[in-house]
Amino acid sequence: MLLYQRPTSGHSYKARLLLSLLGINYESVVITAKDGRNQVEDRYYDLNPRGQIPTLEDDGLVLWGSTAILVYLARRYDPSKSWLPEEPAQQAAVMQWMELAQNEVNGLFLSRAIQRFNYAGDLVAAQKAGNKALDILERRLSGNDWLAGRGPTIGDIACFPYAAVAHDNGFDLAARPAVQAWFSRIHRLPGFVPMPGMQELPSEGSVP
Repeated sequence: MLLYQRPTSGHSYKARLLLSLLGINYESVVITAKDGRNQVEDRYYDLNPRGQIPTLEDDGLVLWGSTAILVYLARRYDPSKSWLPEEPAQQAAVMQWMELAQNEVNGLFLSRAIQRFNYAGDLVAAQKAGNKALDILERRLSGNDWLAGRGPTIGDIACFPYAAVAHDNGFDLAARPAVQAWFSRIHRLPGFVPMPGMQELPSEGSVP
């Protein structure tokens, strides 16, 4: 299995995190970036027509995009079916949070990319969307340990990375204690690996 990725990419990290949580061995191919753009050769577009990351190769199958990769890994390599439940209502609940990750949470990605990696974009609009995403997560997690169901799912993994590094992009995480407690629960999952830039977190009980 090959994963084309970059350590600082939150989208790549989603795939790396689930691979680690599932105990799957893989080889990493690092894609560099300049001014917020991936530096890829023309042949990379044969694998991923968008020229983006991550891209996964597994036994002749090629998948691009973190959403597709998370769904594939959960369906093929999780015998418990807990990361993506099969029951329709539970599966739909997970996909709702995948939808948030592709929309409002994308504001957290854009804000980080604009400020740290010279990515072109509207910072004010990105910050507005990012704060909306954090508010939605805070409301949900104020009464629930996980975003969908009683345990962690790929919905949590999809929303987690850019929220977890939002502190270095001007977002106020101190005002979102339920989100911080969720971070701590994810950090304690067996097989958890961090993403560069993530802060070490206190135990859940000590989060204000």
